[in-house]
Amino acid sequence: MKTYFTQHRFIFYLWVDLLLLNCSYLVSSRLNWSNSDAFDYQNFLNIFLISNLLWVVCVNLFQIYVPSSKSQNSQGRFWRLLMTSTVHLVCLEVFIYVSGSSINANENWVFTGYQVFIIASFIIHFAVAATLWLLRRSRLMVRRYVIVGDESLNDLIKSSNERQYAFDYSYCGSFKFESVGAQLERFENFIETEKPDYIYCALSETNNNEIKAVIKLAERKNTHVRLVPDYPRLLSEKLDIETADDFPIINVQTKILTNPDDQFIKRAFDVLFSIVVMIMGLPIFLLVMIAVKLSSKGDVFFLQERTGRWGKKFKIIKFRTMYSDAHKYGLQHSLGALDPRITTVGRFLRRTRLDELPQFLNVLKGEMSVVGPRPLHKYDVDMLMDEASHSFQKILTIRPGITSIGQIKVGYASNMSENLLRLKYDMLYLNTYSLTTDIYLIFLTIQVILLGKGR
Repeated sequence: MKTYFTQHRFIFYLWVDLLLLNCSYLVSSRLNWSNSDAFDYQNFLNIFLISNLLWVVCVNLFQIYVPSSKSQNSQGRFWRLLMTSTVHLVCLEVFIYVSGSSINANENWVFTGYQVFIIASFIIHFAVAATLWLLRRSRLMVRRYVIVGDESLNDLIKSSNERQYAFDYSYCGSFKFESVGAQLERFENFIETEKPDYIYCALSETNNNEIKAVIKLAERKNTHVRLVPDYPRLLSEKLDIETADDFPIINVQTKILTNPDDQFIKRAFDVLFSIVVMIMGLPIFLLVMIAVKLSSKGDVFFLQERTGRWGKKFKIIKFRTMYSDAHKYGLQHSLGALDPRITTVGRFLRRTRLDELPQFLNVLKGEMSVVGPRPLHKYDVDMLMDEASHSFQKILTIRPGITSIGQIKVGYASNMSENLLRLKYDMLYLNTYSLTTDIYLIFLTIQVILLGKGR
């Protein structure tokens, strides 16, 4: 059965991190206190309150305390902790800047507190993870389970438990009913002998009477029952189980971002992030506009029709990187560094992705997202419909983005093979969407911008 720690994991980590967070900022504020002025306790308490509220919001958004197959290893858990802490720091700094709050301490006190918190939190999380690992290795927290029904699912269930939970689960054996009445007593003896914490009941070859018998027996033996459908045929799809009145419904997620919460979070993040970039990046916008205007004749901005969500057409906005008479070359795809249509300034803008900055206006208009598959021109759409119709139609179910996995890995496609490769990478996004993924891809894009590795 679930241990006390497993059941209260979220509360435990939340209170520990809140304690560390408050202690870290308290120590930092006192160390950086300016003795020339009185310490402003009122602003200090306001900042602390906002800091705690922001942390609760951030941990719920990133779900760093919720175990999943992607975060079972320590590296994944610590990476999410670092990302959550960084987002929390940025939000707190923005609040302090906008509100004008001051505690008469060195302006770096928040960042110092962040560093102290990261180190302390990593140590505590590592210590807890190491302790749990030792307990699991010693088999003190092991949970025993048996499998009833379809023997073909035995290996799948066992391998899943071994892969995700390592030392947490111990397989005790399997049982298959030939007839309920004749074998119920034998099954009860089997359960009495093995004393499992869980009974996995495969539904494909187990009838209602057998399932009822298993549940009634489990109630008497203080054992949990887990019903397992014949899911191998559905492994390629995302499944979600909900309850309608007295019966369960298995939803197969054939549409991306159908969850209202996910839609709201993604859209809210897109709008807030775009506003921050537009405000903080205003000096860069002005410099690029001047550079584009002085580099060659023509408009500063380049507008082109692209295909968006559900095939809807819209005008994408970019800084112009080509000569105004580029159409005379009759080329469709960019030829990269060798393309004669690209201006000198345009080459720099493409390498650093700065030509994409005006697309944040498209994001605010609701035509694009910050992260998502790249929007394509009509001739690219026609080619991809011929080469990979089903995959491309799935891509069109979400808003196109300024950056994407394909854009980072491949860049601007110059031929069909690169278009297909970029499409393949962008398809990964459909199955791995999360706010954490979006922020991670934004970090990778910033790296491309700073290193000038775009193509």
